[in-house]
Amino acid sequence: MPWWRHPGYTPRRAAGLTGYERVLARAGLSPVAGIDEAGRGACAGPLVVAAVVLDPRKLSGLSGVADSKTLTAAAREEAYTEVMRTALSWHRVIIPAAEIDACGLHVCNIAGMRRALAGLTCQPGYVLTDGFAVRGLGIPALAMWKGDEVAACVAAASIVAKVTRDRIMTGLAEQYPAYGFARHKGVLHPEPHAGAGPARAVPPAPGVVR
Repeated sequence: MPWWRHPGYTPRRAAGLTGYERVLARAGLSPVAGIDEAGRGACAGPLVVAAVVLDPRKLSGLSGVADSKTLTAAAREEAYTEVMRTALSWHRVIIPAAEIDACGLHVCNIAGMRRALAGLTCQPGYVLTDGFAVRGLGIPALAMWKGDEVAACVAAASIVAKVTRDRIMTGLAEQYPAYGFARHKGVLHPEPHAGAGPARAVPPAPGVVR
């Protein structure tokens, strides 16, 4: 009886952020969508959820994409431009503070992930989500612990979500200068912030929420 070995589809650490996309492509599950959010730990402002499908043909050219939390604001803006240039499709969902207060943060987060995926203009073969499993997507999916640190598409989604939210909070800072949103983006820090106001009490900027 001939010996036969099943092909392995384990991503190698040396492959870097694109390892998961390359392995899934070899398994016939390309393109891969990554989903991540920004604002889950904030006390004010919206929750932003993004889904990104990177062009498999351009993965080798990625240079600035990384976990958005590890990048400076300037580097995130540059990475955002790179994501826009290399994405097959992307979609973001902005969930205002009032909806979070009414429905609950986790419910809004999961619903936002579904909506972001549904908004893509191409059909992914696989979905990688950061942290939370999302049921009922209709597409094979994997929830990844710290996915924005290990998968390029999730890192790209984190950049789109973070840059979008930062821009919204900077706009809110002009309307509510006493809150200091341009500095802390609505995220609590150890030092006290005078006039921080009630949690998620600031209304969304007109014309921003979709």
